[in-house]
Amino acid sequence: MKKTIVTLVCLLIAPLAFAQTSSKAKRHGRTTTEPITVTGTFITTTTEEGATASYQPFKTLVVRVDGSNNPRRYVLDGTGHVLNKAGEVVQTAIRPGSHVRVYYINTGDSRGVDRVVVV
Repeated sequence: MKKTIVTLVCLLIAPLAFAQTSSKAKRHGRTTTEPITVTGTFITTTTEEGATASYQPFKTLVVRVDGSNNPRRYVLDGTGHVLNKAGEVVQTAIRPGSHVRVYYINTGDSRGVDRVVVV
């Protein structure tokens, strides 16, 4: 009986022992503001649509862009770049001729693929 009472008392006191106390810190000293200058370039995402010519998961996607006879080649690094209309990751190969929308960022001579949506 004593063990039961001691256990119950410990269970009731334990949350109070681990409770966080509030702290009200006071600021001492002066505050100063300094101007911050941020430099950089704006990155814009470009979209192209077309029919796939070939695709191997996690490797290379070749797309025949609408209005152009020259196929464009996109390299996909890692997983999660190819999605369906519902936003779910596509794990299988895309059939040639499937309509896709490629979202990419121009970085000099290369195109960094953000995502590919199978339409």
